[in-house]
Amino acid sequence: MRLSFSTVILTALVSFGLTAVALPPGTDDEISERLKPYGTLSRVDAAADTGEVVAKMPLTGEEVYGQYCSVCHANGVGGSPLFADTDAWAPRAAKGMDALMVSTLNGIGAMPAKGTCMSCSDDELADAVTYILDAAR
Repeated sequence: MRLSFSTVILTALVSFGLTAVALPPGTDDEISERLKPYGTLSRVDAAADTGEVVAKMPLTGEEVYGQYCSVCHANGVGGSPLFADTDAWAPRAAKGMDALMVSTLNGIGAMPAKGTCMSCSDDELADAVTYILDAAR
């Protein structure tokens, strides 16, 4: 009779008392407790006991720029105009805020719609555009 390699290894492990434990230690409830998420992260806060939703505070233009826009505009990723580069922003500013907002909301070139800030309101994005233009003056 010919034994397979896995049968030989399994026989050796059992013979020497070396067996693998398939489940982590603890009861099912203890394991479930250890695997529960620690918490949640949201820009919308819920009131502790009432379950009432409290509106988020709008981000400032600087905050939107810092969290979203700077990823590309601080380094020129994908050909994006650099932050505070007067020469790069002057022709864009000359088009006017309405044209800049169309590009911001819909994306342009390598820039995705809303510059990846899908949770930002139009006002928050407009404040970010204003922040960028002010820095380029």
